[in-house]
Amino acid sequence: MATIQDFSGYNPTWCPGCGDWGIGISIKSALVQLGLDPSSLMVVFGIGCSGNMNDFLNAYAIHSLHGRALPNAIGAKISNHKMPVVAIVGDGDCYGEGGNHFIHACRGNHDITVIVHDNGVYGLTTGQVAPTAQKGFKSKSTPSGIIEVPVNPLTLAISQGATFVAQTFAGNANHVIEMIKEGINHKGFSLVNVLQPCVTFNKINTYQYYMQHTYKLPADYQKDNLDEAMKQGLEMSKEKFPLGIVYQSHRPTFTDQLNQVGESTLLERPRFTQIETLLKEFE
Repeated sequence: MATIQDFSGYNPTWCPGCGDWGIGISIKSALVQLGLDPSSLMVVFGIGCSGNMNDFLNAYAIHSLHGRALPNAIGAKISNHKMPVVAIVGDGDCYGEGGNHFIHACRGNHDITVIVHDNGVYGLTTGQVAPTAQKGFKSKSTPSGIIEVPVNPLTLAISQGATFVAQTFAGNANHVIEMIKEGINHKGFSLVNVLQPCVTFNKINTYQYYMQHTYKLPADYQKDNLDEAMKQGLEMSKEKFPLGIVYQSHRPTFTDQLNQVGESTLLERPRFTQIETLLKEFE
């Protein structure tokens, strides 16, 4: 059985106190507890401080272009639908540059797990405002405060067809681990939005802020209730952030409905190597 050390790459270079530390160790712990090893899953990273985990997590991985992690993850899943595929991205990477891919990944119910480091800023480029930043947030790119209202990841994902939507907080590693495990075990598109402080460039959404503004969903919460899920998601506009599985439902995944895939993966099928035969039609 793999250990956390087996999943450990180079030593992280994140700022001391960054929420990425808690998320990083939680991801490794979740993978170990699920009985996975570095060669049994595919991880796709976006660009940003979260994407730098590509060097810190030992696994088969792709460090994709900015905003393009999800199409890479979807392609990997279609080619080998028996392999768990995880995308690790930032809020700017996923909801900004990659927002269009995010919407259509939800629609397709692609069987991938998307773990979003949500800190409200583009930390790697030194603190520009990101899509989830609260209205009025001042940054290098918005010195007078951001005009737009923030993207709501939970209601966006639910409304576009995601079948698993959860939120957690980087300051509670045990909860992050459980949400990641639930997301990976879910058959269908799963979003795990991780609220995390950027201690260097976001002085508003601190650890103390999140401890005061988050709440755990009750044990008897009906996570398959669409109306209630949307209601909980909309609480974020009031600076109240629900923690837990906000919504979960079940419907066929994209590959379940793709006749070209079937039971066997592309890897398991005989490989056609007679290229000359294919080229004859062009003679």
